[in-house]
Amino acid sequence: MPGFGDILQKAVYLGVGLASYAGEKAGSKLTELRAESQKLADELVKRGEMSTEEARRFVEDMVQQAQQQQPPVEVTGDKKPAEPRRIEIVSEEEEVSAPDAKETGGVDKLREQVQNLQDELRKLKRD
Repeated sequence: MPGFGDILQKAVYLGVGLASYAGEKAGSKLTELRAESQKLADELVKRGEMSTEEARRFVEDMVQQAQQQQPPVEVTGDKKPAEPRRIEIVSEEEEVSAPDAKETGGVDKLREQVQNLQDELRKLKRD
């Protein structure tokens, strides 16, 4: 029967192994990102849309951002990832029920602005 020391040692080895594996995976992903961004930068340089110095900075910035960025882990109380926030689109025919008049006024103003923008867009398309 293994003793407590053996179990602790195996747990430490498991942790070190997982950390090493995660580091290798992250390193390979960064290498992959660097290669892809270098291809993109080379293509932009070839087209004349970017100088070689800008391309070099672009690749460095992409890799630096990837290293600094931590993937957002949003967890709810039951340890499941939260689903994306739902957005409800209200058509012009539907009534919006707001709890107080101040919110209704804001919605009406936004609708009026959207209608004005749509009218302006239609007018520009005709011209």
